[in-house]
Amino acid sequence: SGGSVEDGVVPWVISARSREALRAQAARLLAHVEAHPELDALDVGLSLATTRTAFEHRAVVLGKDRAALIAELETLACGEGGVQGVVSEGRTAFLFSGQGAQRLGMGRELYEAFPVFAEAFDAVCVHVGGLRDVVFGADAEALDCTEWAQPALFAVEVALFRLLESWGVRPDFVVGHSIGELAAAHVAGVFSLEDACALVGARGRLMQQLPGGGAMFAVEASEDEVAALLEGREAEASVAAV
Repeated sequence: SGGSVEDGVVPWVISARSREALRAQAARLLAHVEAHPELDALDVGLSLATTRTAFEHRAVVLGKDRAALIAELETLACGEGGVQGVVSEGRTAFLFSGQGAQRLGMGRELYEAFPVFAEAFDAVCVHVGGLRDVVFGADAEALDCTEWAQPALFAVEVALFRLLESWGVRPDFVVGHSIGELAAAHVAGVFSLEDACALVGARGRLMQQLPGGGAMFAVEASEDEVAALLEGREAEASVAAV
């Protein structure tokens, strides 16, 4: 009871009407769990998330076991620590990342835990043969090849969107960089899944055919400043992204 959680963390969420009340709530929760060592960390997390009123001031403490959660809670009770915020009336945007975010096994645990994620991921794999084996495989070099990295990221990003969508989380805006822009366009309804997969696949194959050995680096300057520095060297370097 209250032991560690395998391969993950437990969230304990707290809310109140003010920042001071949030600290007081954290102190009360701390006293309660310390007075009842038999309470299971997962059970406490579920009850806090599903049976308590959600007020404007909110905080979350995270831990792999009871001791870690209590330590975080002690800090929060002092007015620090935890992930804190205040609910606002602002709108929601989702940003889809570009190539470079890929890693072996990305989404595997979500695939196994949530049928909605698995269904959306598999739907992309229908149009990109062999993709699942590459993403969930052991060859990092293969996944890093643009031909696979781009459809892999597209599949995971779309599946993540569908999972959040199934929980009622819908964005007002979507935006993406590079391959992420195509994921954003698909979930926004610009492309059907079949058309999006065809475009993603063709884009990845064409980019894979470019000569190797290139490089990118970030410069903290305006586009006009950089363009002036590149005058006369257009065959060697260009602005890749702003």
